[in-house]
Amino acid sequence: MKRLKILRRWFARKLGIAGLMCLALLVLFAGARLWDPPPIQELRLRTFDMFQLIDPRHKAARPVTIVDIDDKSLATLGQWPWPRTRIADLIQNLTSNGAVAIGFDVVFSEPDRLNPDLVAGQMRYLDDATRAKLRELPTNDQILSEAIKRSRVVLGETGLPDILTELDKSLPFTGVATVGEDRAERFLFEFPGLLRNVPVIEKVAAGRGLFTIRTERDGLIRRVPMVMRAQGNIMPSLSLEILRVVTGTPTLLVRTDKSGVRAVRLKGVEIPTDKNGQFWVHYARHDPSIYVSAADVLDNTVSPSKINGKLVLIGTSAAGLNDIKTTPVSRTMPGVEIHAQVLESVLSGAVISQPNYALGVELLAALVIGLLVIVFTPNLGPVRLVLAGAMFAAILVGVSWFFYAQYRYLIDFTYPLLSTTAVYLTLIFASFVREQRQRVQIRGQFAQYMSPVLVEQLAQSPEKLVLGGEEREMTIMFSDVRGFTTISETYKHDPQGLIALMNRFLTPLTDVIIERKGYIDKYMGDAIMAFWNAPLDDAEHEINACEAAIQMLEQIDAVNKEREQEAADGGHVYIPLNVGIGLNTGIGVVGNMGSDLKKNYSVLGDSVNLASRLEGQSKEYGFPIIVGSRTALAAKDKFAILELDFIMVKGKTEPEVIYAIAGREDVMHSGAFQRLRNITIEMLGCYRGRDWQGALDAIERGRRSEDADTLEKLFKLYEVRIKDFQLNPPAEGWTGAYALLTK
Repeated sequence: MKRLKILRRWFARKLGIAGLMCLALLVLFAGARLWDPPPIQELRLRTFDMFQLIDPRHKAARPVTIVDIDDKSLATLGQWPWPRTRIADLIQNLTSNGAVAIGFDVVFSEPDRLNPDLVAGQMRYLDDATRAKLRELPTNDQILSEAIKRSRVVLGETGLPDILTELDKSLPFTGVATVGEDRAERFLFEFPGLLRNVPVIEKVAAGRGLFTIRTERDGLIRRVPMVMRAQGNIMPSLSLEILRVVTGTPTLLVRTDKSGVRAVRLKGVEIPTDKNGQFWVHYARHDPSIYVSAADVLDNTVSPSKINGKLVLIGTSAAGLNDIKTTPVSRTMPGVEIHAQVLESVLSGAVISQPNYALGVELLAALVIGLLVIVFTPNLGPVRLVLAGAMFAAILVGVSWFFYAQYRYLIDFTYPLLSTTAVYLTLIFASFVREQRQRVQIRGQFAQYMSPVLVEQLAQSPEKLVLGGEEREMTIMFSDVRGFTTISETYKHDPQGLIALMNRFLTPLTDVIIERKGYIDKYMGDAIMAFWNAPLDDAEHEINACEAAIQMLEQIDAVNKEREQEAADGGHVYIPLNVGIGLNTGIGVVGNMGSDLKKNYSVLGDSVNLASRLEGQSKEYGFPIIVGSRTALAAKDKFAILELDFIMVKGKTEPEVIYAIAGREDVMHSGAFQRLRNITIEMLGCYRGRDWQGALDAIERGRRSEDADTLEKLFKLYEVRIKDFQLNPPAEGWTGAYALLTK
């Protein structure tokens, strides 16, 4: 018990009371999702409906034709049910026109009332001879049976809430086998009874399947069971049985795992289902073009292209026959078209599914985003809090839509959104309470030092409690990635990859600056601005800044090696990252700067401008680190310092000597560096003394020296200047200062 109290106190210190309340909310919402009461189900289903309304299935082909027992057919041929001889004629005409398979969305459960033997017994005033002749004629059911034999017909059957009769065990059933960790029976929907067709036609059909469709609680049909139990037998749906017959699959396979049914497998086709064996129908909008009237088929006035090579479903759209359904994309859709939509979805591969792992993804998303909100939201102001909430909501909706649009996966965002919103509102309320408490604390803290009026103003506006500006000697750094625009163009189709790359190199550079006691002023895309000796005093700010610059180059080299190996392994183009750094020491004004909405602890002054200009010149002089004279003077005993130029920066009246940092103390004492530095000093002396040839001779000797390639850009720069001065000598009084033409 004592340990539990200690643990609870620890959590309270780390997260606060609001954080603990939010953790409890996450647990509560997770329990509600696992329980999954009807309101949560319907909210989730309505979301999936919205997805289908926004982006329904688009038909690239029309493999299914519906022969419609419509109002026109009833008006022409009489009320339903029609004589079985007419149904036989219908099958004959469809078969002769090239129908691949014919499925009935109706059931012939009783003998035809117009069978000759029944007519013989029912009609009065017939003589015995006529009655005998009628009884000798084949029945209408037998004629239909013969037509079915000559075609490929799948008969429809329906599940019943009660058992009407015992099943005739001599009639065939489609073979269904289970593959997986659990038997399929316990997951499937079950109907106590089964209504089959009359035996004479049932036993000759190529297949038989249930056309029973279950509606959701709100009356919509979103899912169609692909396999069901009816009167103790596992049976396929009508659409699945048609596919089985067409593909020549002898036995249907139902794939299961511990959570339920995963899929139904045919020869060469696997159809994903939910845990109860239901297929999420990826609806297209109602398509009148796939309908033909049964009367026109019987009259042979239908275009053969409507039948040839098609899967044919026979059903009804007539209002009086009461087979009109409601779907997410249509308020009125004939039930037979729903079977057609299933067939089209499977045959085109445009299926949607809610994977069995979707629940785990939703729970994990709610937990992760909820924890992120708990951890980061307390540190945000009201405006950022609202923006963060909108961002998280957009992420949830966007990810859910991405999975639907890209992969046709149904991943629910409503539960994580509800959970995160509850956490978010709780934290907003806690923030409000905390702000009120802060005002009380301010009144108590400053009441002895300020007038009551000012104290009240400060309590009502805590943002007025800010740091003022001050002048300090500081070392300022600007760093920037060379050619980053070219690199970013390679990521124009992968913005997330570009952000990941930026984070990948900005993180170690930032860590180096902070470790060397620097302060990150701001990020400007791929650039970093930092400074030393504020807000805390740093007696060695120049040394720390120079050491940070060298370590930053080392970190970039490490990142480049990793990226080069990744490029080689992945077979894509490798473009190295090169960083330019400018350092300058001088007086700057530092403090909280900005607007009433946002302030930033930053620095201003000429020393800042010069540091920015030096960073920009690193590519011109061929050295990644360029420093001003005051920085170089302070660091000359710790680093290999090389004088580069005497420049005049736009906006300044006094020129500045600038230097390069070529390495640490070990480089400074190396013979190669000493020789290069001496040659550079000689070249600069000749150049500033207008001894152009002497300067060029020094450059040539430098190029023959060891490690001279590090100075090649510098040599070329001075060669260009000297040749220009040989043609156009500088004016009298020239001191060797060069006015920068570029920033």
